[in-house]
Amino acid sequence: MAVKRGAGRNNGGFCGLRLPVILLLVFSVLAPLLFLTGRGIHFRDSTDQKDVTRGSQISNWRERLAMQHLKPLFSKEVLETITANTQGLEPWSLDNMRKHPLSSSWEVAGSEADQNKTTLNEPKDTASDAAKVTSQNKEENVAKAGDHSILADTPAKQQRRRLREQRREKRANQLVHQDDEAIIKLENSAIERSKGVDSAVLGKYSIWRRDFENENSDSTVRLMRDQMIMARVYSSIAKMKNKLDLYQELLTRLKESQRSLGEVTTDADLPKSAPEKIKAMGQVLSKSREQLYDCKLVTMKLRAMLQSADEQVRSLKKQSTFLSQLAAKTVPNGIHCLSMRLTIGYYLLPLEKRRFPRSENLENPSLYHYALFSDNVLAASVVVNSTIRNAKEPEKHVFHLVTDKLNFGAMNMWFLLNPPGKATIHVENVDEFKWLNSSYCPVLRQLESAAMKEYYFKADHPTTLSAGSSNLKYRNPKYLSMLNHLRFYLPQVYPKLNKILFLDDDIVVQKDLTGLWAVDLHGNVNGAVETCGESFHRFDKYLNFSNPKIARNFDPNACGWAYGMNMFDLVEWKKKDITGIYHKWQNMNEERTLWKLGTLPPGLITFYGLTHPLEKTWHVLGLGYNPSIDRADIDNAAVIHYNGNMKPWLEIAMTKYRPYWTKYIKYNHPYLRNCNLNE
Repeated sequence: MAVKRGAGRNNGGFCGLRLPVILLLVFSVLAPLLFLTGRGIHFRDSTDQKDVTRGSQISNWRERLAMQHLKPLFSKEVLETITANTQGLEPWSLDNMRKHPLSSSWEVAGSEADQNKTTLNEPKDTASDAAKVTSQNKEENVAKAGDHSILADTPAKQQRRRLREQRREKRANQLVHQDDEAIIKLENSAIERSKGVDSAVLGKYSIWRRDFENENSDSTVRLMRDQMIMARVYSSIAKMKNKLDLYQELLTRLKESQRSLGEVTTDADLPKSAPEKIKAMGQVLSKSREQLYDCKLVTMKLRAMLQSADEQVRSLKKQSTFLSQLAAKTVPNGIHCLSMRLTIGYYLLPLEKRRFPRSENLENPSLYHYALFSDNVLAASVVVNSTIRNAKEPEKHVFHLVTDKLNFGAMNMWFLLNPPGKATIHVENVDEFKWLNSSYCPVLRQLESAAMKEYYFKADHPTTLSAGSSNLKYRNPKYLSMLNHLRFYLPQVYPKLNKILFLDDDIVVQKDLTGLWAVDLHGNVNGAVETCGESFHRFDKYLNFSNPKIARNFDPNACGWAYGMNMFDLVEWKKKDITGIYHKWQNMNEERTLWKLGTLPPGLITFYGLTHPLEKTWHVLGLGYNPSIDRADIDNAAVIHYNGNMKPWLEIAMTKYRPYWTKYIKYNHPYLRNCNLNE
């Protein structure tokens, strides 16, 4: 029917058709007849000559019959074209179909037809209908001849087919295996990346960890927060478009959600009314979306909210930095109370009771001498107590404490009440060192200058917390105290000693330190633990290498070292005039062009090329800022150092490190109880 309908539409126009389309039409009509003809030839035993001859006769008769039926359907030109293009073709059979697959010829024909589709618009329906008929006949023929076609294959063809199937299966297995390997590699890399996430730093605030522990955890809280964000967006748009009723409704729902959510961070803490608030907010948001949604406008509002949030985050970070530095520089009320009570008690003592025993040991070079400069009574007591408790021969240890005049009485009173066993201790007042004056010490002269006072007290006076955080680190009160710079005058303070171990007041001693006196410094002055495991602990991070004076004299990649526990050879110190070197560079830095304030940069300069590296187990740093120090490193260290803002006596101290410090304090002491000092 499809062929007749196409032919009847334009009988005379077939002369202009190209060969592939003509063959398609002919094939759709002749397919059943030719297939029957092929059956008469192909599905007989090849050795039966009579059947072959009979089949040939039947085939010729059917071909003639088919041509008789075709003559009324096609014009003379079409029949001549068919005859001219089918001369010399082999008889129709399934073998010929296997040798010359129709699919490939029709693919070529199809591509040619696509290239000339502008000229074939009208007979397109005819071709498609004919193709449908062809496909139906082909399916029927395959179903009928399915069993016979298998028999027609030779063993060689069957073997090749099996080999092809095996190759395809093998290739498919290889691809699957490659995909599995790729997935495993991705999973392993993700696991390695997750190990790099420091859980100690992130803690319970880690959104990443919380999401991966439970995919649906706190989903209600997140939904409410998302709703509140969109409510703010739509309320802004509603106000802009003068939709005041909708604006008020959004504000009402927003306030309800805010009250319901509050400071809640988990679904378990949400009030029972939360689902109702979510439903009500969802309804008003749906209403707002219908009336106000504008993709461009919503995007603009969200971008503005994001920028505002970024600015708030930056401002809060600056405020946090300011407050943390401020907390680190202030004295807690308990320690201030302790100092005041001890001072009063000291000056109430008679003069004969203010002296420490064993003063003859103070200048004995054969003993183990320690220098400790501090204005914090509690911190100094931990250093002394931890050193004595871990010493093998406490009676051979001598502690030289220097403090300021405000804490001189308190420091004396504490160690008079709590003597360090058999060890020797002596407390001095830095303000009584008459030789330490502005004419001799460059730092004192600079601190008294108008420029330094301007820098500390007037210049860039902050009006906000965030503005004040920029240079607060360099406006630390300790830089105004000579206690911090006294470490450069050790031979002047202790002229009769050969070696002395310098300790900061924010350290804890965990092992016997007498082995340090046996370390050969190889002619160097300073024995210290190097800290150049990280790039920011090299010279270029402390000194201004854009200044030619620094660039000419020092290597920017030179390894830094740590103050806090340093063994100083005072004999070599005097030979190399270390204090003179310090004075020279300190004078050149009066305008702070070589380094900022502090004692480590001038220390790196003064002891450049004169520092002997100690084993890292002697001194472990970072307990005042680094939450991810290996526990084994801390336990194996002879000295642990709370360098950083999070000092162990402050409330901002890291809880995990505080017990190392508090175990050397007797919190049941009457003075500590009266000042509310506790663990």
